[in-house]
Amino acid sequence: MEYQTIKGEKVPSLGLGTYRLTGEACERAVERALSMGYRHVDTAQMYGNEAEVGRGIAASGVDCTEIFLTTKVWPDDFAHERVIQKTRESLKKLGTDRIDLLLMHWPSERVPLEETLGAMRGLQEEGSVLHVGVSNFSPALVEETSQYAEVFCNQVEYHPYRSQDALLAQAREMDYLLTAYRPLSRGGVEDDTTLQEIGEAHGKSAAQVALRWLVQQEKVSAIPKATGEEHLGANLNVFDFELSAEEMSRVSSLRH
Repeated sequence: MEYQTIKGEKVPSLGLGTYRLTGEACERAVERALSMGYRHVDTAQMYGNEAEVGRGIAASGVDCTEIFLTTKVWPDDFAHERVIQKTRESLKKLGTDRIDLLLMHWPSERVPLEETLGAMRGLQEEGSVLHVGVSNFSPALVEETSQYAEVFCNQVEYHPYRSQDALLAQAREMDYLLTAYRPLSRGGVEDDTTLQEIGEAHGKSAAQVALRWLVQQEKVSAIPKATGEEHLGANLNVFDFELSAEEMSRVSSLRH
């Protein structure tokens, strides 16, 4: 496993995304991923699967302190008291007394940023939350957020077909983690001839090249979703090769 260093803390460059994973399938995927060496798990209050994620963590036998665990507050719950109430519920469901990273799931104009982030900072101060951040925020909104809290992360859709140059530059300047969700473009990378060609040179799949391209970038982590052992293993198996500068540029040129 490789790591990104953010504000002095190491975060695993690859994690398990759990969007649309529910029930026993979610529980088993989390347990399996952790047993295979994953140490970064992403969920959200809106996913409705925090209890299953928590059970998966418990079943794995891996100590919570070894896992970088992220969840997110839905915009309907951005009012001060709701942030605190919903996060306390998250802690209980996840079976932990501390979340490593709490994110605002989407921007919202209904509640002032200052109010939501004030509540999140309060949770930080009491030790229930280690870091706070945002998801799906523009560079301007991240800048505004930084007036009220130290931004540890912005989680956005990022893959070879979607440029995030402005956020990437900002992440490096402000020292925050840019976490890529949908890193495989809903599986769209599999049939890409450029990614396949690069993969052949390394004995890797197109999907593995796409993931390697992401995690090889400074301040970037990726959270692909997977359930089966083969898929989980393939996603994790991207740390034994490196893309050349030319290969990185070829992947970058696929962006729209």
